[in-house]
Amino acid sequence: MGAKNKARNLDHEICDEEMEEQDETSRPVSKSKKVAKEHKEQLQRLQEKDPEFFKFLQEHDKELLEFDDDDIDDDVETDMEDAEMQEDEDVGPDMEDEEEKPSKNVITTEMVDSWCNSIRENGQLGAVRSLMKAFRIACHYGDDAGEESSVKFCIMSSSVFNKIMLFVLSEMDGILRKLLKLPSSGGKKETITALMHTKQWKKYNHLVKSYLGNSLHVLNQMTDTEMISFTLRRLKFSSLFLAAFPSLLRKYVKVALHFWGTGGGALPVVAFLFLRDLCIRLGSDCLDDCFKGIYKAYILNCHFINAVKLQHIQFLSNCVVELLGVDLPSAYQHAFVFIRQLAMILRDAFNVKTKEAFRKVYEWKFINCLELWTGAVCAYSSEADMKPLAYPLTQIISGVARLVPTARYFPLRLRCVRMLNRIAASTGTFIPVSMLLLDMLEMKELNRPPSGGVGKAVDLRTVLKVSKPTLKTRAFQEACVYSVVEELAEHLAQWSYSVAFFELSFIPSVRLRDFCKSTKVERFRKEMRQLIRQVDANSEFTNERRMSITFQPNDPSASFFLEDEKKAGSSPLSRYVAILRQRARQRNDSLMESSVLVGEKASVFGSKKLPASDDEDDSADEQGATVFSSSSWLPGSASKDKPPKEEKKKKKRRMTQQEVVALEEDIVEDLVLSSDEEDGSMSDAPADEDGSASDVFSSDKDDDLKPVSPREQTKKRKLKNLPKKNVKSHAKQSKKRKRAN
Repeated sequence: MGAKNKARNLDHEICDEEMEEQDETSRPVSKSKKVAKEHKEQLQRLQEKDPEFFKFLQEHDKELLEFDDDDIDDDVETDMEDAEMQEDEDVGPDMEDEEEKPSKNVITTEMVDSWCNSIRENGQLGAVRSLMKAFRIACHYGDDAGEESSVKFCIMSSSVFNKIMLFVLSEMDGILRKLLKLPSSGGKKETITALMHTKQWKKYNHLVKSYLGNSLHVLNQMTDTEMISFTLRRLKFSSLFLAAFPSLLRKYVKVALHFWGTGGGALPVVAFLFLRDLCIRLGSDCLDDCFKGIYKAYILNCHFINAVKLQHIQFLSNCVVELLGVDLPSAYQHAFVFIRQLAMILRDAFNVKTKEAFRKVYEWKFINCLELWTGAVCAYSSEADMKPLAYPLTQIISGVARLVPTARYFPLRLRCVRMLNRIAASTGTFIPVSMLLLDMLEMKELNRPPSGGVGKAVDLRTVLKVSKPTLKTRAFQEACVYSVVEELAEHLAQWSYSVAFFELSFIPSVRLRDFCKSTKVERFRKEMRQLIRQVDANSEFTNERRMSITFQPNDPSASFFLEDEKKAGSSPLSRYVAILRQRARQRNDSLMESSVLVGEKASVFGSKKLPASDDEDDSADEQGATVFSSSSWLPGSASKDKPPKEEKKKKKRRMTQQEVVALEEDIVEDLVLSSDEEDGSMSDAPADEDGSASDVFSSDKDDDLKPVSPREQTKKRKLKNLPKKNVKSHAKQSKKRKRAN
């Protein structure tokens, strides 16, 4: 009896509080059946006595006359619940109330189960309101303001929290749609616009706002990526309702963009699908915010690049391009503004010609933006909205490649050439990129013998500028020459079926032969001769067929020249390019394997795929549900576990560790040999620069061998007999000696 009494009291108080929290748009429900009936009778008498005044009210004050009989029924149920609870309170002895007083405010699993069963079986509105109140308490658990005001009820266990969260996130969308008489799924902004003028919306919109607002609050508290993914995946079905709450819509867009840019695992994919669904359903209400926000989030992730993060950047770029395809006319307006900003930065660099101006162009942020818009133009090159952007983008990329024509920026120039080749292939437009590549072959850095030794393998995809010692290495020269051959062959292969191929390839062939004569490196000469042979073979291939044609150069039928051969890819250059692509892929894979992959599992997003069907989405939901059922997490629990004193101690420990590391680095600098030969060997060794040194083992004990980092090895070697008091002074002396030298 005590549990029943407690559940009834909770239902009664929760219903009262929810009714008080209704929006101003909802009509207040009359407090009793008697008052409601009297009001209705008065309106009927007014209609009989003064029909003209009643007609005036119908025209100018409809809300006064729109009286809903359902409200009377709700009042009857509420009055009955009040009567039952009053009887239970009168029957129960005072001693029993005193015993149950400490646990009266705790929501138990039995209460949650009873609400869930009532909703499933009967669809009781009172149970829905009670559950939504419990959901609000669960989402705000651990809040400072909530602890002070308290709430009359609280959640004491993670099992209760998980039950509430799982049921509400899984079922509330269907419950709300049923109450509002909406289809079980789908819908667009117009659906909500029409719904906002109905009685159902006035009665139940506070439940929708409570569900979305509290879900947003708990999303900001969650730390587990799978839990966040499950929550976002379920909220995606209710994203339609955000059309009625613009402030909540902006907050949801901001949160989803944050998870998309910084999340790990499958979370970026889920967050992107949530954003894409918002744009499709709500249209102009969120398109501008999503386009601007996702572009800014992309830029924030593009400041630095390495072999692993390259895949993440590619994933983010694909997401942006996919989102732009939702509304191409709107996407064109935003793309034009952003490309214009890049053009203004480049123009300032040409006019001012200072290091700062050049640095704004020659940084990863700028180059990755060019890569992004190149991908967008190539993806939608057949669309009339995006194709006009190809020309200004081509001009910007060509200007970037020619801004600082030095050998140290060869990687950047090659990246620009790749972008131009992609635009030319997708739009079918001729872009003269051969001059950018042939000019590289004539620079002295590629024609003199490598004085820097073999050197470390250079990954031209992950750098924009190389150091001066790297210019003198054999590895850099090989990487540049092979890349020039690959990109030049790619460019010529695009026009290997053109009727004018002989004229297009004449100047590149002449300059390639000049390079073969001038270079003293036999492997470079061999590579160029192979390319020249393929170009000559392709010229013969096109000239033979050109002899038999009858149309003029300006005839439209010239576009169908060698069309069948082009579909089959049978030209000599096309077959040669396929071999070069395979070779480049193998070289890039070897560079990936030899580099140190820090945080590889958390950073590889390129392998993430969008769910192909609803079955995959459902299986992901099941996996997310298991996270809730097996987790003991509660909102605000992380901040409560550690008292402030312990946090301060941890900060102090971190500071001391950083100081020790700084001292060790000073000592390591003092141990570096100063001879030129030693420096050269150390710079050439790949282990020193990458941190991927061969395994170094401590030799103190033969029985207990453990891998030791270079820093720990140096520490054991140099600091073994050094007193702790003299560490700081020793570091200062090393700095003084370095300055003196």
